[in-house]
Amino acid sequence: MAIRYHTELAFDYGRVDRVAPLIRRVIARNPSPFTFHGTGTYIVGDGEVAVIDPGPALASHVSALLAAVAGERVTHILITHTHLDHSPAAAALKAATGAPTCGFGAHGGRPDAAPVEEGADYDFRPDCVIGDGAVVSGPGWTIQAVHTPGHTSNHLCLALREQRALFSGDHVMGWSTTVISPPDGDMKAYLASLEKLLARDDRVYWPTHGPSIPEPKAFVRALIDHRHQREAAIRHCLEQGIDRIPAMVAVIYAAIDRRLHAAAARSVLAHLIHMVESGRVDCDGAPAETSVYRLPR
Repeated sequence: MAIRYHTELAFDYGRVDRVAPLIRRVIARNPSPFTFHGTGTYIVGDGEVAVIDPGPALASHVSALLAAVAGERVTHILITHTHLDHSPAAAALKAATGAPTCGFGAHGGRPDAAPVEEGADYDFRPDCVIGDGAVVSGPGWTIQAVHTPGHTSNHLCLALREQRALFSGDHVMGWSTTVISPPDGDMKAYLASLEKLLARDDRVYWPTHGPSIPEPKAFVRALIDHRHQREAAIRHCLEQGIDRIPAMVAVIYAAIDRRLHAAAARSVLAHLIHMVESGRVDCDGAPAETSVYRLPR
């Protein structure tokens, strides 16, 4: 099943747009190969509101957010996960509004881990820890946390019950697949989290990057199928004697921007860790980007 990406998005940086009843969005000017147009920060509710993923530490974006909620009370600052394009502006928003920050926890990776995407925010510590199933609410809105580890171990999706809408962070994005970078990124956990979403009845997803996803179950099934195809491509490489990750990336990702090859190598490593742990691939020692892989004899 091919992935049908969603890429069309009308916006201006810093402008607040009402994208659905109860939902407004402000997009930060931090475009990149990993953030698409930039970080989309969501404002849920009216009068007393929650802010989801305040974004990067850009003064212009913080100013735009504060202008968007002028005259309202921010009751919660919710974080899907701790990457530098999602959580750093929480500190400035908290200082300006007094609202507590809420998330699954601190970043689960190590400061010396290989940098991928926009990098990790090791400074963030939530005032309020929200685990799977935890609920925060305000006048007319109810948000439930859905723990979806894989992209990061502390990744949450956030379900707006009143609209059967899911703020999917980077777990599911309409414009691109998600990078899984070990050790904090975990392919087995990511696939299980995708399956978890299939059991839900969400009507629409609002990712942090890019436009909404209006038929989420079909899209998630396509993402799962895509990951199975990646594992099949890795297996084919091994059958052809291509036994190291850089060479696999050169073959499997030949058609994509070479600036993304380092991130692709991390995702291939995540697949191989999963394949080694499940007995489908062998490796001498612990799987790493420099390891040699082979099919079991």
